[in-house]
Amino acid sequence: MKNLKISSQLNLGFTLVIAILLLLSAATAWRVEMISQATVRMERSAELLKIASAWQGDVRQNSARSLAVAYSDGTAMLDFFKESMAATTRETNAKQSAFFEKVRNPQSKQLADKVVDVRKVWLSTRDEVNQMKASVDNQTIQAFVQNRFIPATNAYVDAIQVLVDAEVSNVSTAEAEVKAMFLQLYQVGAALVVLAIAIAVFISRRLSRGIASGIDNARATAQRIGAGDLSQEVHITSSDEIGQLMAALRDMQNNLSGVVRTVRQGSDSVATASSEIAQGNLDLSARTESQASALEETAASMEQLGSTVKQNADNTRQANQLAQSASSVAVQGGQVVAQVVDTMKGISQSSTKIADIISVIDGIAFQTNILALNAAVEAARAGEQGRGFAVVAGEVRTLAGRSAEAAKEIKELITASVQRVEQGTALVDQAGSTMNEVVSSIRRVTDIMGEISAASSEQSAGVIQVGDAVTQMDHATQQNAALVEEMSAAANSLHGQAQDLVQAVAVFKLHPSEAQATKASATTTPSTAAPRSAPQARKPAPSARPAPFKIEGSSPTAPPAPAKPAALTKTADATDKWESF
Repeated sequence: MKNLKISSQLNLGFTLVIAILLLLSAATAWRVEMISQATVRMERSAELLKIASAWQGDVRQNSARSLAVAYSDGTAMLDFFKESMAATTRETNAKQSAFFEKVRNPQSKQLADKVVDVRKVWLSTRDEVNQMKASVDNQTIQAFVQNRFIPATNAYVDAIQVLVDAEVSNVSTAEAEVKAMFLQLYQVGAALVVLAIAIAVFISRRLSRGIASGIDNARATAQRIGAGDLSQEVHITSSDEIGQLMAALRDMQNNLSGVVRTVRQGSDSVATASSEIAQGNLDLSARTESQASALEETAASMEQLGSTVKQNADNTRQANQLAQSASSVAVQGGQVVAQVVDTMKGISQSSTKIADIISVIDGIAFQTNILALNAAVEAARAGEQGRGFAVVAGEVRTLAGRSAEAAKEIKELITASVQRVEQGTALVDQAGSTMNEVVSSIRRVTDIMGEISAASSEQSAGVIQVGDAVTQMDHATQQNAALVEEMSAAANSLHGQAQDLVQAVAVFKLHPSEAQATKASATTTPSTAAPRSAPQARKPAPSARPAPFKIEGSSPTAPPAPAKPAALTKTADATDKWESF
């Protein structure tokens, strides 16, 4: 049980109680169901007993009527009881049918079958008595009654009596079963209730005792730790929530012991380190002062460099503009050469067309000469009649020859002109290509000059930014000098706070082994810290410093006044927190 959680223990206890209650409910339901069944059997047996008793009454009544008819004189008694005996017989048949419908017990059914068999014999004997009454004398009838009817009646009555006794026994048995079941139900219910109460009481006492004792131990441990006693060990006896609480208190005590031990060990180291920090701050202050003067000179140099880069950027910008102008002129020249090339191509095409026309004229002159020659031949054939026509054909031939000669000369001139035009066109094409290359080269030069101009602008801006950064570094360095002085004061305050911290932690009592370890570490800390010596401040000689550039409008900003260290104002608060803890 100690290894179980409190919630698990509570759940287990309530689960057991609920299980017992469920068992009680199941047992009660089961016994009630059995009692219900027994009650149904008892009611059925009572109904069967009632039917059997009524059946028995009908038997006795009809037997008495039959005896009265047999011992009477004449048939008047038979006539009187005939209808009533028939009605009673019908009622007996109905009771017989009802009995067999309700009977469930095999023994009762067997006895009822025996009664039915005996009744059949009795009914036949009674019918013989009624029939003999009309034709047989009284002595014969009385003898028949004594010998057969009365024995049959007795057997009938005995059989029905056995059936009635059996049903009385069934009713008594069912009633006894119901009473026994009720008694068992009361006994089992009482036992389960007592068991549930006992388990609940046991679990409640066990839980209350365990929780109370665990909480008392946890409270005592917490009070002891709160009083500063960390020398005793925390014992854990269980793994439930109380055990987890004790484990947490143990971890808290161990962690607190480690903190106190660490604080004790570190307080002396803090005191030694604070003095070393103060000595180192003096050296840092001297170096910071030297660095401030060097940064001031660097700022002046960067400003001059910025002016030079700015002038270079302006010159590069002007060169870029000139290159753009030259590029524009070259582009225009290229366009003019392109127009000349187009014109030369048009002249070449026109010359070609003229040559074609001259060829046509030459062909016409040739054909005219042939026609004139044919006309002269025809005139010669005509004789005297064709002489005038021959003269005209000769003149036409002469003109055709001259036209051919002129066309030939013109063709030679045009051919020479076309060749020269083609040579001029080729030269113009070469000039156009050269101009295109010139334009491309000038464009590349213009692009390169643009890039150089952009780079010069960026360099000018970068130099300005570097100058601003150096100026800011100068201001920051001067502020660092003031902060070094503040750090020196803070180191002195830290030494005092370390002493106060040692006194505040002395309130706690540690375990003997931990206390000895703390003392041993305290004795070794000064020896390890002693060899550390503060570095000597190395101030540069005034003659070694370069003279800073004097720039108009730039004067170093004075460093802000050093603020009081905040560590001095927090000493009392830290001491109060340790004491209150």
